[in-house]
Amino acid sequence: MERKLFTALQGENAEALNDSLSKQGFRRSQNVLYRPTCSDCAACMSARIRVADFNPTKSQRRTLNKNGNLTRSSTSPWASEAQYALFREYLETRHADGGMADMDVFEFAAMIEETPIRTRVIEYHATDPDTGERELVATCLTDILDDGLSMVYSFYKPELARDSIGTYVILDHIDIAREAGLPFVYLGYWVPGSKKMGYKARFSALEVYNNDQWDELSDPLDYAAERHPLENEPVAAQVAKINLPDMQSTPRTAPPDPKTEY
Repeated sequence: MERKLFTALQGENAEALNDSLSKQGFRRSQNVLYRPTCSDCAACMSARIRVADFNPTKSQRRTLNKNGNLTRSSTSPWASEAQYALFREYLETRHADGGMADMDVFEFAAMIEETPIRTRVIEYHATDPDTGERELVATCLTDILDDGLSMVYSFYKPELARDSIGTYVILDHIDIAREAGLPFVYLGYWVPGSKKMGYKARFSALEVYNNDQWDELSDPLDYAAERHPLENEPVAAQVAKINLPDMQSTPRTAPPDPKTEY
């Protein structure tokens, strides 16, 4: 049985709250921040990459070369027909039985557009060498935090999985964060033993939020026992440990927007 700890994300202090709780393992979904707090499981651990210490593997360098023809653009969080068509194609091919499979165009628009913080839609296009026509092949909804980029949700053309385009989008976000002087790229939750989540462990300088602190990921097999611990802290004890931001503090200076082309 899944259980989550969550809070509303709204008002003039939304960015400060999102910045603070993201550092404590929370994730954003529209105007809500949440963190798994299941009574008999601690498998879901927030993961992030330390940009300064990241070194791509040979395989990841090949992925960069394979997708070097793509162009990147950064837009405001506004849903488009092309995005939704790509989203449906992605879900029907890769996640037909997932929780988002029945999402209609209005729900998709809400996912993209309902954000009280600084959010961008990062799009990737391929250009036909003969006609010059551009095709949307990947999209990532990305939050800009005070210490990094948070990849809220990404999707892409399923046939480009052979070129590891999902990995490419992460690698490109590492470049974006480096360009903006941001130290982290937040990847969402990593679950030890999950095949769907296993790709995250292949990135160097990966940290996971475990036992109220960020630790560098060691051997993924070392975390298998954490999937079913005998006891987790009660929710009240977890809430008491959460550090909230100073709501009277001066608003942070926003980092620059990502460059439009790669």
